Amino acid sequence: MKDKLVVIVGTNASGKSSLGVELAARFNGEIVSADSRQVYERLDLGSGKITREEMKGVPHHLLDVRKPGEFFSMADFQELAYEAIDGIIARGHVPFLVGGTGLYVDAVADGYVLSNMAPDAELREKLEKYSTPELYEMLKEQDPDTDIEPKNRHRVMRMLEKLAAGDTEPVGKQPRYEILKLGVPWDRETLKNRIDERLDKRLEQGMTQETETLLKEGISEEFMLKLGLEYKYLTRYLKGELAFDQMKEELGNAIKK
Repeated sequence: MKDKLVVIVGTNASGKSSLGVELAARFNGEIVSADSRQVYERLDLGSGKITREEMKGVPHHLLDVRKPGEFFSMADFQELAYEAIDGIIARGHVPFLVGGTGLYVDAVADGYVLSNMAPDAELREKLEKYSTPELYEMLKEQDPDTDIEPKNRHRVMRMLEKLAAGDTEPVGKQPRYEILKLGVPWDRETLKNRIDERLDKRLEQGMTQETETLLKEGISEEFMLKLGLEYKYLTRYLKGELAFDQMKEELGNAIKK
């Protein structure tokens, strides 16, 4: 019999973090964060990282496990998540996986069997210059029967790298846990309002200054742009590419997609 894992998913500003805390507190649980940006130290406001006060004493894992600019892959996340979840279960507590980044959630919940092949930095640099649709067309030319989601840029690029290296073994799944998945739904209009309110609040709290400080301390623009959403648009604003109001409008629209 597999161990049990509760998974809580939802869009930006859906309230999944607070729901995770409420349920974990009620059922003697601990939380594993499944967010590709919250693994980094000091990326707090821009990533929507939960605060100590908001945790309400519930243990959280996989926050602040890398320094900004360091490489961190889905395989790295999966390995650390398995370790954290198994530790929670060994303590007799209930593990809650809360996210976040859909691919990270799926890697653990579905038990992706991941290749140990290291990324090809030179090839990755070349691929980064193409749009996601262009990359997907390249993949379809090499693997017409691919079942990778066309909009999943990370997986499309990773498969192109694997094909270039001659690694054609399909990604399998070996689920480790029995999953209870909970979603946090909102009607579209309410969610839009929640996103706008949260964006205003985080800008007032200093999200722009957080981004500026990271850039001034030597975190590369390339890294910040690759983080997407808040850090991407704030970096473009700080570089003078966007006016503040334009940045805020485009960022809000991007979050709502």
